[in-house]
Amino acid sequence: MTAAPPVSDVASMWNHVLLLHARVESKLGTALQRRHGIGLSEYRALGHLAAAPRSELRMQELADRLGLNQSSVTRLVARLNAAEFTYRDLCPDDKRGVYTVITEAGRDRYGEATRTYEDTLRAALEEAGQADPTLAAAVTALGASLASPGATG
Repeated sequence: MTAAPPVSDVASMWNHVLLLHARVESKLGTALQRRHGIGLSEYRALGHLAAAPRSELRMQELADRLGLNQSSVTRLVARLNAAEFTYRDLCPDDKRGVYTVITEAGRDRYGEATRTYEDTLRAALEEAGQADPTLAAAVTALGASLASPGATG
């Protein structure tokens, strides 16, 4: 049996970032679902829509921003529509184009969930850095953002 080649420093750090990401995403998803009844993808979709110039995005734009494929974003938007957080609107210039538009209820839910997201994110990163020395370097790299609660990155 041949020994596996050694893992480079950059690959090792990347693996730590991925582990940190998985742990933090799990905590974020759980907190948002329990406290606000929305998943992490729904929260992020509402955030992108709330920040969009006219509170709307084409389905493909939303998919790109979320890193989802067309099928997944269609299901996500269907859930948001069913909850009355968004609605679909046809593009006036191209009847094949469909926009997703955030409603006031969606904007309100996003606003309510933002504090939970921020608090959970900060706590999960701090906990991961303290509990697992292999993740401390990745957390330290985010340190400047953690130090200032109002910072945007």
